[in-house]
Amino acid sequence: MQLSSKTKGACIVLALLTIVGVACWVFQLVGGLGVTGMSNVTSWGLYICMFMLFVGLSAGGLIVASSAHVFGIESFKPIAKPAVILSTVCICVAAVLILVDLGGIQRFWRLFTGPNFTSPLMWDVCIIVVYLVINILDLVWMQRGAGDKVRKLSYVALPVAILVHSVTAWIFGLQIARAWYTAIMAPIFVASALDSGLALLLLALLMLDRMGLVEFETSLMASLGKLLATFIAVDAFFILCEVLTMGYPGAGEAMALSQMVSGATAPFFWFEIIGGLLVPFVVLAVAKNREKRGMVVLASALVVLGVACKRAWLLFTSFITSNVVGGPGITTGTLSAQSGTATDVWATAGAYAPTLPEVFIVLGVISLGALAFVLLCNKLLKSDSGSEAAPSESAAQVA
Repeated sequence: MQLSSKTKGACIVLALLTIVGVACWVFQLVGGLGVTGMSNVTSWGLYICMFMLFVGLSAGGLIVASSAHVFGIESFKPIAKPAVILSTVCICVAAVLILVDLGGIQRFWRLFTGPNFTSPLMWDVCIIVVYLVINILDLVWMQRGAGDKVRKLSYVALPVAILVHSVTAWIFGLQIARAWYTAIMAPIFVASALDSGLALLLLALLMLDRMGLVEFETSLMASLGKLLATFIAVDAFFILCEVLTMGYPGAGEAMALSQMVSGATAPFFWFEIIGGLLVPFVVLAVAKNREKRGMVVLASALVVLGVACKRAWLLFTSFITSNVVGGPGITTGTLSAQSGTATDVWATAGAYAPTLPEVFIVLGVISLGALAFVLLCNKLLKSDSGSEAAPSESAAQVA
């Protein structure tokens, strides 16, 4: 079965965006990270923000697929393969974003010749590699029909899916010099990974159902929508705990909280609270809404956008106020500062806006992931439907 005309058109657009992204990445390699909006003051930008998002988005697929075997949820088994495909693509997108953020990718091999296992960054590299291997094995064994191997792997995949988001959170939560320094960072990351990952999976399954690649029954959609509402409530609870702890008198983080609720990152924070948590929960709390595809799409899209905003306010709020006390500030390290055209090379407050190369590189990476997802689903899921159709044809011939 060939791709439909609409799917072909979408694939062409995704391919063009990928090419533009590659061209901008080459431009970045030539000019260095100075062509981005990052500096010594704000050393992490859009790449890391999207990395955080896609690590979380990869959770939904693998958790749903693993739960089918670990908890014996039979209704999840028909959607296990597209769920694992989505998880695999999302973790690959996250990994590519890290490579892009390195700048000097030609020195990536040093990571293997001189690893520093005391660094949470190295922990994250290791767990992401393990996570990717598990996804690939799961997908290969599903394709081969090795049900027993898939079942056994699920008991490993489920805790690893939780661990990969915990390790990513520890990159931030173990930095004592930043406002991220908190013991609840890992639970916050896991909770937001659960709701955003499941929301993206719902969107993907609804799209695949329209393409005729999977049969996504209304009862299963309602069941997953109910589970998503539960994840949203847990996520909201953890955010409440964090905000309460930061804002309590004497906590010493009043400045960071002020920036979060009324400063430069406030729009992201309030969209996450209202658009990413409150509205989707209210929509999905109504049983009839969970049976309406339009309402499920609306709620799921808002959850994904809300978690993207959470990554933005969580990341950038801690860069607004410099952690240098008693000194002139931090040298910005930008191209204008290096050329001597800047009026002041020192900064005491962070300022960041992504440049066009950054935006197009991220769009290119995401487009590549979306293209891979569509093509993999078209290849692997259509082969399933073909094999399922064969017995029916034989039965008809016998009859």
